[in-house]
Order: sequence, then C-alpha cells, then structure tokens
Amino acid sequence: MRPGARLGVDVGAVRVGLAMSDPAGVLATPVRTLPRADAEELDGADMLALAEAVTEHEALEVVVGLPRSLSGEEGPAAASVRRYAVALARRIAPVPVRLVDERLTTVDAHRTLHESGRAGRRHREVVDQAAAVLILQSALDAERTAGTAPGEIVALRKPRHRRTPG
Repeated sequence: MRPGARLGVDVGAVRVGLAMSDPAGVLATPVRTLPRADAEELDGADMLALAEAVTEHEALEVVVGLPRSLSGEEGPAAASVRRYAVALARRIAPVPVRLVDERLTTVDAHRTLHESGRAGRRHREVVDQAAAVLILQSALDAERTAGTAPGEIVALRKPRHRRTPG
C-alpha cells in the first residue's frame, strides 16, 4: 500500500462531493460538498476548491468516480466526468488523477443515509460526500487487495489547436 492521503471525488451535475483518506490510505471520511459550476465550465469555484484541498491535505492522488451503467457502458454522464477529470488533472499536476468505477455508489449512499435515520429531503446535503466516501473507500480496499493503484490514470492531453484557414 502506498502511503499518503487521497482525495475522493463524486462529480454530480449539481454538486461535487469530497472525501479524504487518512495518511496511511486506510479509511475514507467525508469532507464537504461543493456546488458545481456549470457543467460546461471546467474552471469554476469547485475546481479551485478541489485544487486547494489537494494542496492543504498534501494528497498523493485524487480518485474520481466514473459513472457507468450496470452493463459497464459509458454514457453522457461518464463523458462529462472524464472532461472534468482531465481539467482537474491539468490544474493539480503533477498530482495524479485516477478514474474508478462508481456504479451504484449514489444509490448505496442514499440507502446508507436512510438506514442511519436521515430523512430523504436531507440526503441532498450529504449524499455527494457519502458517495465520495464509498468511491474512495472502494479504491483504497482495491489497492490493498491487489497491491496496485486502482482504476485508470487520467492522461493529460495537450489542448487541441484549431487550424485557421489561410
């Protein structure tokens, strides 16, 4: 197991949930929920807050949940998260960003909150944090079991330059 704190991120259409591991990389705990900037804006206040959290906690890496369907296919939500992860990776380089499968984490987070007695209307306040905890804890457990870093590393691509006719 690689030592170092990791930041877990659940990217939603409206909010971004954050979780953090302990420095040993054993246990994930909730941190906060950020309002998400417009889905097309990849340089908003949420991105700034994530970068600050990486610096503040001296994160070894950031683990972002990748929403896939039950069949494993990726749809529009996954494409949006991939764009977000690339923008985040550019902002926090050289700290790596990894994408890990997050199937059903939001459903599990709602179930856990309901079982804890939290009313359904109040789930929205913390469900993104709870999902981030599940994403990060799953990644930590997978690394401990397999002995290798989980998911896929987000490769930094150089921005495309458009050719101008001429």
